[in-house]
Amino acid sequence: MTAVTPIGSARAAVAAPADAAAILSLNNIEVVYDRVILVLKGVSLGVPAGGIVALLGANGAGKTTTLKAISNLLHSERGEVTKGSIVFDGAEVQSLSPNEVVRRGCIQVMQGRYCFGHLTIEENLLTGAFTRRERAAAIRADLDKVYSYFPRLGERRRALAGYTSGGEQQMCAVGRALMSRPKMILLDEPSMGLAPQVVEEIFTIMKSLNETEGVSFLLAEQNTNLALKYASYGYILENGRLVLDGTATALRENEDVKEFYLGIAEGKRKSFREGKHYKRRKRWLA
Repeated sequence: MTAVTPIGSARAAVAAPADAAAILSLNNIEVVYDRVILVLKGVSLGVPAGGIVALLGANGAGKTTTLKAISNLLHSERGEVTKGSIVFDGAEVQSLSPNEVVRRGCIQVMQGRYCFGHLTIEENLLTGAFTRRERAAAIRADLDKVYSYFPRLGERRRALAGYTSGGEQQMCAVGRALMSRPKMILLDEPSMGLAPQVVEEIFTIMKSLNETEGVSFLLAEQNTNLALKYASYGYILENGRLVLDGTATALRENEDVKEFYLGIAEGKRKSFREGKHYKRRKRWLA
């Protein structure tokens, strides 16, 4: 039986999803903002090649910071990785520029559906191919492939992105990432602010991309139930530390996860104030 693993050491987290070779490994990293604010503390995790791994936690837990550390977008916010290493596809990447990380095949889809509002959907998608040095025919073929995964984008290709719906903008952001021919996509809060049926559609497409194109995903998400439906493995962050990890099945069955993240309590319901921080942190982090 697969068990949920309390995080007692950095080594435990990296080794956990070891069924396949890891395309991404974070090894005991720390992130500091403004040279004084410690945001991530000894975070270690692994993503197997061709896998979907969920990074879970409440707002402010450090999920976005973790993704930005991988894609090297911290410097624009006066943050930096001060300890540990980040290995993607066999090479350390924490010292590379963001565009070099993209060229190596790792790209982040930002939280908030960032699109160029003054450009059309198709122009937005084409910006995703800026790191490629291929002929127009190859880029056009990939553009058609994006439209096959997102038919709605094909219908709206001439529309200005700023005048499209939130779901269409999220699809555009994912499609733009696909235009770089990534090996891995870092997907940050894709469900935020979207209708449930649109969210389900986007997650279904993510699963299809993973299965047919072999794209690996690290999915940062507050919606634990939804994330564990599509991911095979998960890590839970709290206050910048990893406190729990395990297979998606094991996490869904864990009593603490069920109560505090899935809203399912066994027996008498406990209040958030009574149990959440003290009992759980003492049990997981001791």
